[in-house]
Amino acid sequence: MNLPAKLSTAVALALVAATASPASIFPKKKDAAQNDTRKLTPAQSALVDKAIGREAVVIKTLRERSPIVETYIQNMRPDPVMGETVDSDVHFLARVDFNKVIGQSTFASGSGDQKAGGGFKHSLGYITGLSKSLHLSYNDAGFVRMIVIDSAGFDRQHYNFTYLRNEFLGTVPTMVFDVAPIKKVPGRFFGRIWVERNGGNIVRYDGDLAGAERDNMNEYFHFNSVRTNVEEGLWLPYQSYIEETDPKSPSHSLRFKAINQIWGYSLKIPAKDSDQTDLEVQGATDESQQNGDLSPLAAQRQWIQQAEDNVIDRLYSAGLIDAPSDFDKVLAQLANNILAYNQIPIDRPIRVRTLLTEPLESVAVGNTILISKGLVDTSAVVTADGAQQMGNLNALLAFQVAQIVLGHHIDTKYAFSDRLLFPPQSAFEKLPLHHTDADDAESAKKTMELLNAKELVDGEQYFGLYLQQLQAREKGLKALTDPQLGDSLMKPDGTFWLQALVSKAPKLDNTDLKQQAAEPLNSFLRIDPWTDQVIRLNAAPAPLLSPRDKLPFEITPISVNLTYWKAPVDPNAAPAATATPDTTTTASPAPANTPQ
Repeated sequence: MNLPAKLSTAVALALVAATASPASIFPKKKDAAQNDTRKLTPAQSALVDKAIGREAVVIKTLRERSPIVETYIQNMRPDPVMGETVDSDVHFLARVDFNKVIGQSTFASGSGDQKAGGGFKHSLGYITGLSKSLHLSYNDAGFVRMIVIDSAGFDRQHYNFTYLRNEFLGTVPTMVFDVAPIKKVPGRFFGRIWVERNGGNIVRYDGDLAGAERDNMNEYFHFNSVRTNVEEGLWLPYQSYIEETDPKSPSHSLRFKAINQIWGYSLKIPAKDSDQTDLEVQGATDESQQNGDLSPLAAQRQWIQQAEDNVIDRLYSAGLIDAPSDFDKVLAQLANNILAYNQIPIDRPIRVRTLLTEPLESVAVGNTILISKGLVDTSAVVTADGAQQMGNLNALLAFQVAQIVLGHHIDTKYAFSDRLLFPPQSAFEKLPLHHTDADDAESAKKTMELLNAKELVDGEQYFGLYLQQLQAREKGLKALTDPQLGDSLMKPDGTFWLQALVSKAPKLDNTDLKQQAAEPLNSFLRIDPWTDQVIRLNAAPAPLLSPRDKLPFEITPISVNLTYWKAPVDPNAAPAATATPDTTTTASPAPANTPQ
């Protein structure tokens, strides 16, 4: 299959899940309503009725929200060593107004620019334009149904429910039901739901969509969707994992896999002092003048900081960076220590925030470093002493610390507040934050100087190994290595800005089970979709049994480990750990000296 055909398949999956002939799902001689089913008990029947009512509440709530939806797709091909590898990928990011999507019969084409780089760089308008070029037609059946199951009649009149079993998902007790549409109506859900017994909310569902064949596409894509408890009694969509095997493969190779992620349900501007973390940085000195007039240089730096604060606030309101978190404080400590180890004085501490998207990128905005979640996840290689993850993070941060030290600051036009009076959806177009190639080349040289500090030099080998693994898979990861708004790891010629580190690393050997160069995506951090904070995952590591277990830079299925929401601790009460909404967990716990 050629690349356009593969991408057309992937795009159809991500936004609306392709349809199939009803005959491929339903018996020819026996209607679904006639299938032998076990009669529900009164308690089971009552829970189904409650779930139907709660689903209507979810739909109503979603129509009041405009969260961020990110879809990342990887088309796969067989690999003799790793089993499978990524052949090509595609990435979409949009802020979706669900009130305009849920319940509508079609996706509007939109009046915005439909070329990559126009408007919101990877907006739904761009996706619609791409779909037309690939001769695809979309309706709301797939994309919305992976979020709300069925926005046009999830009830007893349209579906049969069969009780299967009781099951715990983490600490949440559920009843599991098989669900099938009564009539052969295109777009109806066909699969399984998990209903939490305490409140009747649907917390997990997997299956596919029964539909009619269109546009010569007869594939039928399957998805597994998980919700998270964002507040008392309310569970909202969080992640969907989608995959399809190649029917012609004797070894059942994956044809493609994808993940939909949603966050930004409750976007707010943080209080001005909420991200001003006080850090005790080794060897740092405060050269700012607390009293009296500012020197010309101090005034210039204050002007740059004003531009920085304006941009950071705007990126947060657009849902692109996280709310200040404990993990960000750890990264800030590491960044400031790089300065201290090199005896470089600073007038104010460096701050770090997490860019919530998958593409591998980072950028310095004034004295604030942004580093993508995808970059943190894939470089978070767990070792007994934590040295490998620490070495990777130090290299990533050092590249942007160098930009700050060299004075490659943000465009100070953003110090004028009117420069930022535009809709959050326009953030990618209006805020090109990446540095020039000349700046990146200069920063790369400075990075090598910074990493030669005696406290950091032993960690250089690890990021060199990470880059080797990325180089081995780079041809299939064009979307993952294409930054949204910051600096890429790669030069225009396909080599790396920090190529010098490759020679300091051992040679990549995918057959060596003691060598793990890079992790899968979503392996270390998760996003709280209500508060937009990043939270470190906590799951036991699994031993590698073969090279196929390494999965570097790959999408992996969702692991379901749900918990009930708990109200945040009263700040006036005695100190205690703050509770957070549940999501999925698919990561390894950090050993000693690993960022928490």
